[in-house]
Amino acid sequence: MSPSKVIAFFPEAAYGPALNSVGIAQACKALGHEPVFLTAPDMAGVYAGYGFPEHIVNMAPPMAAEDVAQYWQNFINGHIPNFDKSPYDQIDNYVRDCWDAIVDTAVWAQKYLPAVLDKVRPDLVCVDNVILFPAIKQYGKPWVRIISCSENEIPDPQIPPHLSGCGEKDQKCFRAYEDRFNEVIRPIHDRFNTFLSQHGEAPYPVGQFFEASPFLNLLLYPEAVKFQRSAPLDPAHFQYLEGCVRQEQAYRIPAFASNTDKPLVYVSFGSLGCGDTKTLQRLIDAIGQLPVRALVNVGANLDAYSNVPENVILDKWFPQPSVIPQVDAVIHHGGNNTFTECLYFDKPSIIMPYVWDGHDNATRVHETGHGIKMHRNHWTLDDLSRNLNTILTDGAMKQLLAQTSAQMHREPGPAKAARLLDGLLHKHSA
Repeated sequence: MSPSKVIAFFPEAAYGPALNSVGIAQACKALGHEPVFLTAPDMAGVYAGYGFPEHIVNMAPPMAAEDVAQYWQNFINGHIPNFDKSPYDQIDNYVRDCWDAIVDTAVWAQKYLPAVLDKVRPDLVCVDNVILFPAIKQYGKPWVRIISCSENEIPDPQIPPHLSGCGEKDQKCFRAYEDRFNEVIRPIHDRFNTFLSQHGEAPYPVGQFFEASPFLNLLLYPEAVKFQRSAPLDPAHFQYLEGCVRQEQAYRIPAFASNTDKPLVYVSFGSLGCGDTKTLQRLIDAIGQLPVRALVNVGANLDAYSNVPENVILDKWFPQPSVIPQVDAVIHHGGNNTFTECLYFDKPSIIMPYVWDGHDNATRVHETGHGIKMHRNHWTLDDLSRNLNTILTDGAMKQLLAQTSAQMHREPGPAKAARLLDGLLHKHSA
């Protein structure tokens, strides 16, 4: 182990990347290093809750925390009608608007990052984002790219384009998505390239907003669901992690008023998907008619639900790594955290994607036999009942999940990541 070093983590301002980085930071701390977090103001407090120092990086015009929350709530509410669309049909709306906002975050972060880095003085910076921050690349210390979405963030002509939801072999889908994406994204990409040039960086090809780190890249995609690439990634610079499950507080399953002896299902559409209360209410009502119990994460919208079936318990937040081991199945949106946590704890899932990498992960869980992909709204009660019964009783799926879980437990992602980061620090301090 190298002497104690300061490792700065800079995750995207979303709970998926944030909590993946927490898992790695916990393992780094166990090795004697000093993890700290660089964070957008709206995520302040998340990392302190796990005992890590936080340093604020403004990534938007300064505004009150409640105004930031309202901005993103309005953004999501405005796009709820687009959540039912195919990945291809989301390019012109949700995907375009997200990339426009992401470029804005990079431009704003550049105003503050140099000073924050000078204050923190990290020996290593780990970035879990989809866009380059020039200040980190130029800081003069090793930097690591963490990829907590689907591994197709690192492209290859033989695997589906990022965000496309295409099947592994559907080359026609690949080309159609890629062509439309590049056409729609070009004006935003041109703006980003202008920003890069202003800060001494070479422009990227259309569609590319980040680059691989020359030091180390960590892909949080387990072996069991990896794609077969035409050009395998060089292990000297790319390493796969078997997920990245963090240590979380204990959770005790509460008592249900009915169906007390029935299978237990956990339902979560993630922090953003919780805003779609209409879809969640429909799912809650349907579960109320099935022979199961369910814990449902509704985020900050608990007050929006008045008629809750007796076999359903709602809450604002659940410590997922402590909950998922205790349930029989999971219904979720396909975020990488929940995707890999289900595999890690050998739990079958139904993925109902709505945006971003959820489409890729839903397709992947289905085509590898670890769960079922369903449209988030285009289903009947019979469809939901049949698919739940399948994932709860399918012997082959259970056996596959057990094998995948055992493989992931043999080399847990956070511990492997910490060893790799420790080795990188040792190499660059020698």
